[in-house]
Amino acid sequence: MNLKTKLTLITVLLFNIVLIAQEAVIKGTVVSAKDGVPIPGANVIILNTSKGTTTDFDGKYQITTSKGEVLQVSYIGYLSQTITIGDQTTIDVSLEEDLAQLEEVVVVGYGSRRKSDVTGSVSSVKTDELTAFPVLDAAQALQGRAAGVDVQSNNGGEPGAPISIKIRGNTSINASSNPLIVVDGFVGANMPQAGDIESMQILKDASATAIYGSQGANGVVLITTKKGKSGKLNIDFNSTYSVQTTSNRLDLLNADEFADYQTQVIANQAITSGSTASPYVQGDSDTDWQDLIYRTGNTQNHQLSVSGGSDKVNYYASGTYFSQNGILVNSDYERASFLSNLNAQVTDRLKVGLNLTGGLSTKSGVSTQSDGSVTVGGDDVVSLAMRFAPDKGIYNSDGTFSINDQVGDPVDNPWAVATQRDDDTEIENFRANFFADYQIIEGLTFKTTFGISTKNTFRGVYMPRTLAITAGRGLDGRAIIEEDKSKSVLTENYLTYNKEVGKGNLTLLAGLSYQKNTNKGFYNEGTGTISDGFSYYGLYTATSLIQPEDGDVYLREKEIQSQFGRINFDYDDKYLITATVRRDGASNFAANEKYAIFPSGALGWKVSNEDFLSDSETISNLKLRASYGVTGNPSIDPYNSLAKASTLYASRNMSTVQAVTPDQPANPDLKWESSYQSNFGIDLGLLNNKITLSVDYYNIDTKDLIMVNNGLADYIGFVNDEILVNAGEVKNKGIEIFLSTKNITNDDFSWTTDFVFSKNKNTVTSLINGDDWFGNGAPSYFSVSNTYILREGEEVGLFYGYDYAGVYQGGALPAGTATIPGAVAGDPLFTDLDESGDITNDDRTIIGNPNADFTWGITNNLTYKNFDFNIFFQGSQGGEIFNMTNVQLNNGDANTTSGYFNNAWTATNTNTNQPRVGNNSFREISSRFVEDGSYIRLKNIAIGYNLPSSVLENIGIEKLRLSLSAQNLLTITNYSGLDPEVSYFGDEGGEDGNNTATNTTRGFDFGSYPTVRSVSFSLNLTF
Repeated sequence: MNLKTKLTLITVLLFNIVLIAQEAVIKGTVVSAKDGVPIPGANVIILNTSKGTTTDFDGKYQITTSKGEVLQVSYIGYLSQTITIGDQTTIDVSLEEDLAQLEEVVVVGYGSRRKSDVTGSVSSVKTDELTAFPVLDAAQALQGRAAGVDVQSNNGGEPGAPISIKIRGNTSINASSNPLIVVDGFVGANMPQAGDIESMQILKDASATAIYGSQGANGVVLITTKKGKSGKLNIDFNSTYSVQTTSNRLDLLNADEFADYQTQVIANQAITSGSTASPYVQGDSDTDWQDLIYRTGNTQNHQLSVSGGSDKVNYYASGTYFSQNGILVNSDYERASFLSNLNAQVTDRLKVGLNLTGGLSTKSGVSTQSDGSVTVGGDDVVSLAMRFAPDKGIYNSDGTFSINDQVGDPVDNPWAVATQRDDDTEIENFRANFFADYQIIEGLTFKTTFGISTKNTFRGVYMPRTLAITAGRGLDGRAIIEEDKSKSVLTENYLTYNKEVGKGNLTLLAGLSYQKNTNKGFYNEGTGTISDGFSYYGLYTATSLIQPEDGDVYLREKEIQSQFGRINFDYDDKYLITATVRRDGASNFAANEKYAIFPSGALGWKVSNEDFLSDSETISNLKLRASYGVTGNPSIDPYNSLAKASTLYASRNMSTVQAVTPDQPANPDLKWESSYQSNFGIDLGLLNNKITLSVDYYNIDTKDLIMVNNGLADYIGFVNDEILVNAGEVKNKGIEIFLSTKNITNDDFSWTTDFVFSKNKNTVTSLINGDDWFGNGAPSYFSVSNTYILREGEEVGLFYGYDYAGVYQGGALPAGTATIPGAVAGDPLFTDLDESGDITNDDRTIIGNPNADFTWGITNNLTYKNFDFNIFFQGSQGGEIFNMTNVQLNNGDANTTSGYFNNAWTATNTNTNQPRVGNNSFREISSRFVEDGSYIRLKNIAIGYNLPSSVLENIGIEKLRLSLSAQNLLTITNYSGLDPEVSYFGDEGGEDGNNTATNTTRGFDFGSYPTVRSVSFSLNLTF
């Protein structure tokens, strides 16, 4: 070996020794600067190299590096930090929260993503918005908070009333249009308490919802409940007490005015009939029935939670008590509930967790939203208080309750119905959900979940003998008991793989799901109980049991098994691709159509990350989104595709026997409703995101609607001529806008504004044979039918009736009009559409549209030092209301409003649009009772104060906040009824309504529980 070669080898050896000497192993811990809690999964990389690692569960990391290299530490929701390597061997890093970015991390189905990487339409609702004012159900707090989401109580301010949520309109007619609720991964869960919610996302388009396949057509509400964090024990106590009153009352006639009114009614009816009139004989009382049934109500909500943990285990547990004494006498609601989350890092690779929640609620109710079956207890307190004669007292001279026996239908008085009728509901619910998350290799994790949810409901109703009309006069009491038990078992298993691919990031998801739902129960009713003292438990003594109908005793089972997958790829933090597919099989569909595939795809372009915009001082964020996909709706009862038999009574050998007869034929081709959805969106941020804007345009075509076909001929021999078939199509299209601005931000004062706008147009594009479809939104005792219509090319649920043309002034009829036979001056005129000269069914037409043109909400939040102020307005524009209350009150056989009585046509008051009292129409269904339902409502106004920490630290309290708020303080509307937010379903629904009623019966108002006005006091403590 020559000298040159030796020198070269020595040089290379020395160079490598130097390199080895320069490399060193760096260790450290990454924690949150806010509370010192370790951050697992933080990225630790050497810039401009391929070297990198992630922190473990304890926030610890280890990496080999060299002097002079740059270490970068980053984690979603925190500001990245870089450190130049010197002679250190230990580098501990505290990451500061990136408040702007923290709010941009959203949960999606079976995972989470940065908001900036989401290609679908997803709305996030802030936790402080959910708890801004006291609510029974977190769903109530969604109204006006998220674009495209319509929220309404099914019965005004009734304690414990169910809440209806619709996302981007109704997508069905006979199947459910309610969204899927997913809580901590459990599909089909109940909404948790608002105070237990950590985050809520609303998935709206097919790209976001298709991962839930057949259950995603109506949108998905994803909820994550609060979890514990490593560190000290935290104890939080939140308490709210509210005082509630009616937000409105009708101006009804007193006893003297009522007597005058009835005298005029009798006189006018005598003119019509040609008979002799006798003056009305006035009673000796003057009763304001509204004053009697309404009271000052209250609610209270108390929640105590504890949370904390160690490096290996964290926990969160809370207990909540809620009660409400309603503004109607004898109406109240009470609920106790709990939630707990326990998570443990068993090994470096294995994490397990258990979520438990449950509750017990009791509701004592009064009858509202009458279905019209007044002789069997179907009438309601609110409409009775409007109808009942004010010249009658509560009691007769013999001490019995008075009845309405002189004017109109005989009915029990509202005070008696409110105080004598028992209506109790008890609900027990429980859910347990276990998960295990195992990291197989770097980037690949496997997660398995198993959960069970149960709900048991008991309802007892008793109408005692003291209610003469509904349960007296030989009936001797009426008792009802019904029970329902439901159970859902869910197990899901899925793999998630994350890997950096060049300049891109790839995420793959694949999984299996199985869910079984069981529902069973019964309904029993009887009369002739041995004593009123046993209430509904005296049903067993009833001498006459009501013959059970089909469905009064039931067992329903449904299974869904699924396979699903998703691909997310983002390249160079500019170009985004999402592809999702799910295959579902459901037992409740027909043999030939049990399985279906639901795919979706989406593209996103972060324009602001392109070179030509990356340095812009104006545009801080610009993203374009587009998606298309198919989702399904399986929400029909089991067995509807099968042939059914029913029982009936028959005669055999001169005796009555039970027999079996065909009820409905099988439909082996009944399949899913499928919604074909497209969505185009833009996300824009200006001036360092001080102004953010999201706009979405969507189109949803729902095909193969599950509809009732009653075309079976009677001679075929089936009892039920209404069978379910796939025939029909509806379309929803609309625009959604969310605008958020940071108007002022400094050390002492801040002011932010959030604005949401939603416009949805719902159109019927196809019906069976192109025929119109009719429904009834009136109480049954109105003896009318077909009050709304579904027609191809029109919106869903349009009002249908006669076109009111004013008041007949006598003499020749105005051109194109006609009257009911026997009309005299002062009677109503109607448009004679068929030009027959008479008013017949052929003159009925579309007379109104209950669907709003658009809805909106605007929230302003202001803070000054330790004070905070919130004001929230919410409104609806353009939807019309059919005032069924006025149909009854203007009929002459009940009390009426001062407005009608004082403005009705008389010989000396002819310049009016209101016909004479006691006119020749009978509960007419006409455009006279269609009103504008637009409104603006001050939904919430609140002021709060946080006591300074310098005051609290001496008494061992970490945080103390006091606040005062008011709800529904002001409503601006031209609607003459109690409240413009109406939800009456007529004789087809009631407050729990069937799917058809809740999808199509819109904008009707009659006898609903009034919306309440509240003033609330709140205390929030943290120890």
